Amino acid sequence: MANGTKQIEPSARSQAVAMFQEGIQAGFPIILGYIPVAITFGVLAAQSGMSLLEITLMSALVYAGASQFMGVNMIAASAGMIEIVVATFVLNFRHFVMGLSFMNEVRDSFSFKGKLGLSLTLTDEVFAVSSIRNENIHKKHGIYFYLAIYIIAYLSWVFGSFLGGLLGEVIPEQLSQSMGIALYALFIGLLIPTVKKEVKFGFIAIFAMLVNLIASQFFSSGWAIVLGTVIGGLSGVYFLKEKK
Repeated sequence: MANGTKQIEPSARSQAVAMFQEGIQAGFPIILGYIPVAITFGVLAAQSGMSLLEITLMSALVYAGASQFMGVNMIAASAGMIEIVVATFVLNFRHFVMGLSFMNEVRDSFSFKGKLGLSLTLTDEVFAVSSIRNENIHKKHGIYFYLAIYIIAYLSWVFGSFLGGLLGEVIPEQLSQSMGIALYALFIGLLIPTVKKEVKFGFIAIFAMLVNLIASQFFSSGWAIVLGTVIGGLSGVYFLKEKK
């Protein structure tokens, strides 16, 4: 029995390592996309007055690119803590949907601890790669494939933010201000593929923009963003209702 166990363990370990290495290869494009955007976030956050520790912790604990950019802008606009928390929660609500979708696929393949660990670091890009490469879900040790994708994506975002925070102290303010275009590019990059599939999502985005513009005349910029996001999202009930 002991000898049999010793013969099986190296094989199982090598399969897990192979899966992990395959996951790193699959997730490498995410690294190439995350690091430049994370550096931009770090630079802008540093220029807005956040310390290097605050920048790094924000990426490590919040880990949501669009929300972090929005949060930095709201901090720069002197928005209140409640405004920032509510706006971040609303913007990140899509992660509940993505998480439930992916967890439903792996419910019979991964342990509860494995599913919990993966759900904590789920992002748009990681979800996309995981959904495309779902053939590994039912493979033995397949969890290591997805674990590798999630780990390298998370570490690249945190490292990029840290690096950006360092550079923010030496990069001229004129240059860092021009990097703010990354925020708009990030949102447009998320919006365009969706609009290509269904133009009605474009109407929702425009409606949310108009709500934000009107609300900013009566409320602070933070609550204007919250109202634009919530009311704009609810407008989808009308724009996306099924035709009978």
